[in-house]
Amino acid sequence: MKITVIGSTQYRDKIKSYVRELAQRGNVVRVPAFDDHPEWDELRICEYNRRLIEWAEEVHIFWDQRSMGTVFDFGMAFALRKPVKVVYLEPKTFAGVMKKYEALLAAEEREETK
Repeated sequence: MKITVIGSTQYRDKIKSYVRELAQRGNVVRVPAFDDHPEWDELRICEYNRRLIEWAEEVHIFWDQRSMGTVFDFGMAFALRKPVKVVYLEPKTFAGVMKKYEALLAAEEREETK
């Protein structure tokens, strides 16, 4: 199967390990984030990523829940109706901080009303 893996380079080690596993199973894998093209502007990078997403039979995602580039690439996969597999979502996010803080204050408020 032809697979394009999208995600932030901060997950380089996780992605490399995952790509090795996929390749050992006979898949052909591309990771546009690892292809270094410093001479390209942002539009050319997006066009390149789109070509790799079009090429792929499936798109796999590693997302830190912050990267706009990964969101943009996911949007292209969505628009092209490509099957998507979410491999990793960063559990430590600002949204998580907000939810935990809300729960903490609610618990403190319950304690105060006892």
